[in-house]
Amino acid sequence: MAEDDKQKIWICLGDVKNVPLSVRQSDIDVYRKAEQSVNKLWGAWKTKFDKLSSEEVMARIAFQFARLYIEANTRNDEVNDILTGFEQKLNDILVKVQREDG
Repeated sequence: MAEDDKQKIWICLGDVKNVPLSVRQSDIDVYRKAEQSVNKLWGAWKTKFDKLSSEEVMARIAFQFARLYIEANTRNDEVNDILTGFEQKLNDILVKVQREDG
């Protein structure tokens, strides 16, 4: 992909302002939603954990998103395993039916 296909955007996360990123135009909405998700949790947790530093709050947020990412990948792997098993059973049924018809 040519560098021309990318656009420079700036995101603000918590107390960190103006983080520059170079992203594909088609990915901008995803980046903005991610920015909003982090900042929504930031706002809630900065108030909830008002005794913690900004870095400690952001570390908790990073951990939360990493945990959610791992959980989602685990669920995706489980679904893929189920679908693979289902596909194999379906193939076995089709082969059996073809043998019976042939």
